[in-house]
Amino acid sequence: MSRTTSRDTAVLSPGEVIRRARVLSGRSQTDVASELGYHQSKISRLESGKGTQDIEVLRAVAAVLGIPLASFGLAPPAHTDSRMDDMHRRNFLAASAAALAAPVSHPRVAKDLVRELLPGPVRLDQAPLSTAVLSARLSQARRCFYSCRYAELEAKLPQLIADLRSAQHADRADDHALSGMLATAYQTAVSLLLKLGDHGNAWLAVGRAMTEAERSCDPVVLASSVRVQAHVLARDRHTAPAINLIRHTADQLAGRYDKRSPGYLAAFGLMLLRGVTAASAGGDRAKAGEFLAEARDVARYVDLDGPESWANFSPTNVALHGVSSAVALGDAGVALADAQPLMRRRIPVPERRAALWVDAARAHSQQGKLAEAVQALRIADGCASEDVRRRPSVLDLVGDMAARDRRGSVPELRRLCQELGVPI
Repeated sequence: MSRTTSRDTAVLSPGEVIRRARVLSGRSQTDVASELGYHQSKISRLESGKGTQDIEVLRAVAAVLGIPLASFGLAPPAHTDSRMDDMHRRNFLAASAAALAAPVSHPRVAKDLVRELLPGPVRLDQAPLSTAVLSARLSQARRCFYSCRYAELEAKLPQLIADLRSAQHADRADDHALSGMLATAYQTAVSLLLKLGDHGNAWLAVGRAMTEAERSCDPVVLASSVRVQAHVLARDRHTAPAINLIRHTADQLAGRYDKRSPGYLAAFGLMLLRGVTAASAGGDRAKAGEFLAEARDVARYVDLDGPESWANFSPTNVALHGVSSAVALGDAGVALADAQPLMRRRIPVPERRAALWVDAARAHSQQGKLAEAVQALRIADGCASEDVRRRPSVLDLVGDMAARDRRGSVPELRRLCQELGVPI
């Protein structure tokens, strides 16, 4: 037995288009509503899919947010200046093309996971599981990710998502909690897909995560979903929208850190660290330094190093992102100097340990020290082999190093290429 509800409509419904355009432009619901002469609740209802049949309202919202009318299935009015419409279209696409149309990519994950990310009927052929059981399974999935057990995670996620959706559609009193758990499951899917280089399906999971995060009404879940959305934006080189998204969300959630719960601070801090990564990738030293300083401030009030999405933020994690930032900005010497004390520190999450040594390898490579880079990669491989050997960026790094070692002066590099299947 199955049934289809409004939750299973097209991913890019009018409400979703409005929400994404607003978020990526860095504006609040209150701000947009004020310009339109509405109350904030009006925008909230539109984004949830209520009232989107009113064509005049859609046209007004499109004009304010620069959304092409074609996104709503509407034709431009006869008196519209086509040049103005083209300008709106260009501005909108520049800010949100990646969010509104997932890039074409070849899926590298099980079809079961991809199927659960697509709109479709919810299977209700058995009684929904309890929240406690689902929460325990979600924690297991998170541990799989941070322990770099990606094959196991890939096998667990589809059924977990299906069971969460089934419980959510049972009209239970804990609907907000289930939405938060489902958002976290989708966030985990985003992270896994990015590890595997499948950006197209990662965008699909991002849309699901953001929708459920907003339904949960939980700022912790929202911050985590914004973090993964910014991650995908930055990976697709939309660094400016990623930075703006995090800056806008951070401004709404910041303040009185001494009064916040550890979970709240951890989610908020991790989001700031994603801002560090995005700004560094875009070569924006000022923004990267700004986000890093804010993250250090948050880390004064929380020190959690556990395998959960809401509990792996600490001063150590901030320092690790400082190293990554220096590498991305080309400051190899600074990165290696900052990495030295961290190499002697206990880092309980394998993925984080591996990331430190991969960053060290990048820094050595930037300095032309290929033998040292290979040694660092070997250590990273020992920390989290499945992570290192499946990550496309690591394979690209090894391939680049091999291309520069034309005389074969680093035999260990040749052996590493053979092990990883990287052509020499």
